[in-house]
Amino acid sequence: MKVSGEVSSGLGNAAFFLSQDFYVNNFIKNCGFKPYPGTLNVIVPEEYLDQINEIKNSCKNIIEPDEDFGAVKYIKAILNDEVDVFIVFPAKTEHTENYLEIIAEKKLRDELNLKDGDIVTLEF
Repeated sequence: MKVSGEVSSGLGNAAFFLSQDFYVNNFIKNCGFKPYPGTLNVIVPEEYLDQINEIKNSCKNIIEPDEDFGAVKYIKAILNDEVDVFIVFPAKTEHTENYLEIIAEKKLRDELNLKDGDIVTLEF
């Protein structure tokens, strides 16, 4: 599946969670890298939501919750046909359904010179 979406600023919460040893160690173990402490947020058109929700609901890649942190599902994707990334689906989030949160080893805004309003593609 390939979707286009608009880069948007997030709430700033991901930096905290992606700095916690629990998530860092699990992403290193499961994804093969230490994630940059923050996500790239991409707003996708609502027409894709049924397909994305189907993928999310059937996703077997999961970081199981512990007593302090919630579960996170994740799937591998390619951003702008060039960068390997993961889309994460936290069980607890304040974002609406059409926000996709993207993690990578580096800060994607800097790596790809992205700003709010830019259109990007995700293939997963």
